Amino acid sequence: MWNPAQYERFRDERKRPFFELLARVEASSPAQVVDLGCGTGDLTLVLAERWPTARVTGVDSSEAMVAEATRRAHPDRVRFELADLARWTPAAPVDVLFSNAALHWLPEHPALLSRLVSLLAPGGVLAFQIPANFDAPSHRRIDEVRALPRFAATLAGVRRGQAEPLEQYEGWLAGMGLAVDAWDTTYLHVLPGEDAVLQWLLGTTLRPVLAALGPEESQAFLDTLRPLLRADYPAAERGTPFRFTRRFVVAARREGGR
Repeated sequence: MWNPAQYERFRDERKRPFFELLARVEASSPAQVVDLGCGTGDLTLVLAERWPTARVTGVDSSEAMVAEATRRAHPDRVRFELADLARWTPAAPVDVLFSNAALHWLPEHPALLSRLVSLLAPGGVLAFQIPANFDAPSHRRIDEVRALPRFAATLAGVRRGQAEPLEQYEGWLAGMGLAVDAWDTTYLHVLPGEDAVLQWLLGTTLRPVLAALGPEESQAFLDTLRPLLRADYPAAERGTPFRFTRRFVVAARREGGR
């Protein structure tokens, strides 16, 4: 379902939140670091550079992504696993559990966070970033086309990403005894190329939709969506301005905490 080349098309814009999140993680010498939803693995290597004495594991549910990531593996320090992110279990407690733009695909966030916290070692850190753009025109237009009679039945069971309010994440994690730092950042990307917002969405949000529809219906879906996005995001000579909000959380488990 995931196409590494399409996802990497806007690499600079997609990697920026990774570094913004990483900058707020205070962990001096973790032994076990996990990149949950590692994608192509290039940024997993950044975690290995940040913590040179750590064993780093990248986990992703996409065979295509893990196949690409495995080319970057270093057996003694960096390895990659194919697994369901909601069920994956580490061999040892995790000192830094890092997730960049992955957890929004998973349901039931209170239960999910409780499970992830249970994987942390004493003093461990859970750090994640998720898109929080689901009320933006881009996503409203996708929902509008999904609801059309031609597509609605086929797409009824296809999950849509989700992000809960920032206060919810802080409250849930603080209630588990963690010290929480949570914030939102809104970026204004100016995307190059024709139908730039559509091309952005083809790398992420539209992947499960198109996978469910198949080639012919996918083309019909995109032909319906394209003019709506062009109207909402008019291109300028310098590119197409695209506002995108992301939600960041860094939660540290206190030594001896539950």
